[in-house]
Amino acid sequence: MIATHWPYGIAAWLFMMGLYGIVTSRNYVHLIMCIAVLQSSTYVLLITIGYRSGATSPIFAKISPDTPAVDPIVQALMLTDVVVEAVVMALLLSLAMQIHQRTGTLDPDKIRFLKW
Repeated sequence: MIATHWPYGIAAWLFMMGLYGIVTSRNYVHLIMCIAVLQSSTYVLLITIGYRSGATSPIFAKISPDTPAVDPIVQALMLTDVVVEAVVMALLLSLAMQIHQRTGTLDPDKIRFLKW
């Protein structure tokens, strides 16, 4: 029984490590990588929620109504989560590149504000 709770603990640990990195980050690239770690905790959580021992996929197999099957919505959410993370990471990294080109640093404390 305890082994079934491990994935939830791992997801919580990844979330806390990512959140700690976000709070303590002094570099935008480090901050973006911590966001990626935090996002990976949702992968583990979704996989854990969608897993059923001995179940088959209802999409690729002809199964009878009494056969246990995994929830295909969790699989779709997982794929959507991967795509959203890739887009967000690309956007954040391009913004970090622009910040570095314009200011010469990635430290949030050393960036001066825009003057109007």
